Amino acid sequence: MDRSSAEKRVRELHDLLSQYNYEYHVLDKPSVPDVEYDQLLTELKELEEAFPDLQSPDSPTQRVGGAVLDQFKKVTHRSPMLSLGNAFNEADLRSFDRRIRESMGDHVSYICELKIDGLAISLRYEDGLFVQGATRGDGTIGEDITANLRTIRSIPLRLRQPFSIEVRGEAFMPMSSFLALNEEKEKNAEEPFANPRNAAAGSLRQLDPRIAASRNLDIFLYGIGDPGETGVESQSEGLNLLSELGLKTNNERRVCPTIDDVISYVQEWTERRAELSYDIDGIVIKVNSLAQQEELGFTAKSPRWAIAYKFPAEEVVTIIHDIELSIGRTGVITPTAILEPVRVAGTTVQRASLHNEDLIREKDIRLGDHVIIKKAGDIIPEVVSVLKDRRTGEEREFQMPTQCPACESELTRLEGEVALRCLNPKCPDQIQEGLIHFVSRNAMNIDGLGEKVVAQLFREKLIEDVADLYRLTFDQLIALERMGEKSAKNLLEAIEQSKENSLEKLLFGLGIRHVGAKAAKTIAQYFETMDALAHASVEELLQIHEIGDKMAASIVLYFDNEDVRELLAELKEVGVNLTYKGPRLQKVTDTNSPLYGKIIVLTGKLVQLTRNDAKEKIESLGGKVTGSVSKKTDLLIAGEDAGSKLSKAQELGIEIWDENRLLEEISGQEV
Repeated sequence: MDRSSAEKRVRELHDLLSQYNYEYHVLDKPSVPDVEYDQLLTELKELEEAFPDLQSPDSPTQRVGGAVLDQFKKVTHRSPMLSLGNAFNEADLRSFDRRIRESMGDHVSYICELKIDGLAISLRYEDGLFVQGATRGDGTIGEDITANLRTIRSIPLRLRQPFSIEVRGEAFMPMSSFLALNEEKEKNAEEPFANPRNAAAGSLRQLDPRIAASRNLDIFLYGIGDPGETGVESQSEGLNLLSELGLKTNNERRVCPTIDDVISYVQEWTERRAELSYDIDGIVIKVNSLAQQEELGFTAKSPRWAIAYKFPAEEVVTIIHDIELSIGRTGVITPTAILEPVRVAGTTVQRASLHNEDLIREKDIRLGDHVIIKKAGDIIPEVVSVLKDRRTGEEREFQMPTQCPACESELTRLEGEVALRCLNPKCPDQIQEGLIHFVSRNAMNIDGLGEKVVAQLFREKLIEDVADLYRLTFDQLIALERMGEKSAKNLLEAIEQSKENSLEKLLFGLGIRHVGAKAAKTIAQYFETMDALAHASVEELLQIHEIGDKMAASIVLYFDNEDVRELLAELKEVGVNLTYKGPRLQKVTDTNSPLYGKIIVLTGKLVQLTRNDAKEKIESLGGKVTGSVSKKTDLLIAGEDAGSKLSKAQELGIEIWDENRLLEEISGQEV
């Protein structure tokens, strides 16, 4: 066959195989037997071997290819992949609906989707070609697992239209694949996976794509990164578009006009979940209108327009054999129940949190008790109650110690708190937990430094504080038990890369009391350098809307410590970045601005500004933009077709501006 004929046949085979693959893996309606598909695929492979230049990235032969990776690269998502707030009962769902309708009025409908129990991922297509796939990670930065995702046959390597689009979904392992995988593991005397979710996550984080390919994973797509670019006006339209593009969506979704319809859908699938060939752990409920989603906005962690209903947790009976104490990085002593191993919600549970001494006393928990345990939200094991009628008289009361189990310092209960604390800053367990926090994903994100490795380094006295991490050498690491040459090199490289992190990562990693990841970013963006923050007063910190008295006092107290100042000097000496690298925040210098210190709500359609532009300009002049009208609201900016928020503002007597008035004030301040 000459090249011209081969090129024509390759195109024909691409089209045929892609269509057959779509019918089999997306529509679940195969039109040809497997043997015919395999024959065509073999023919295509032979043509590509004879004419290598005809092989393209979207070829059906390229499902598994490429070398084994050394490590996964980091990927910054174009828009954040936020987590959802949870609902556990009908009351939670009705409360969610009430909040939505208070903001949007009664013209709201919802879309309900099955919550697939798998691994959240993002896929990026350029001109229809699949170019990158990533894990959710911390919501902002994930890991590039493109090679592994290419092995999932329900992911098209080329869309049915030449769209450039980023889509989100859930990769999962069907129950049949999970059972076959665990059967194989048991034959090989290997430990089986606890559940399909863990199996899917473990498969997609293999550095060898051939392993992922052997696991027969699947996917459902449920969202578009930036739906505004597509012209769709609702979540249901967005899902229909994904299907038209050849992406696999879940057909069990339903648009529900009322919260009663939502609750009926939830009840239906609570009963029917066992019928499915894959695991679900709840229902996702979203406001269907994208315009309403935008108006409702987001909190720091999750969208206000969506919630995840979690199925009732499975409850089982087991025995408490012992209670262990652990010391967290803030010195809090946490008791943990050591249980007779028991299966619950798909995993074997041996430990359950008891939270604090008061809970142990309140539930009258004793060593040897039979107890009912459950996984809160199907995740965290907790003790529900004690079966006192099963007591034999041999059960023993548990006494909390008066001294720290790690350093023997006296334990203290601070005023207003239920937790016991060790207040010794040199407590070894607190230091070790602080190190584990410092290297964690949301902090400095150092690959290869898990809890066990940190504990090993601390035990061997190779690290005593976070600065010591940056002084580790290859010879020190290679001498550690179970640390190979390649692992040592990768770890040193990851530590070196972490030096370049933006300031907010370091700030969160330092573990300042009351400062979470979101607050750390806000503070870093405002002060820009560690030195400026370290010299900030309480009054300066309170200029940031998100910072309250307690957090401001905690930050000032932290940087007033001589040991902290020495640690920062050490970090600077070893080359750790101490500056903010993200988009700069325009500082508010004019406290006479009419927007300064005001809580402002935007509603309706703005003509001359985008919603984000308006928000940025307001915040640059000292205003704070929120998503709903309340008695605390100072000002409403009403665009075209303003609805219930305008009516509510009028009822409450809140000052109202139109877009032109806002532009006048902004331009007057910018002159």
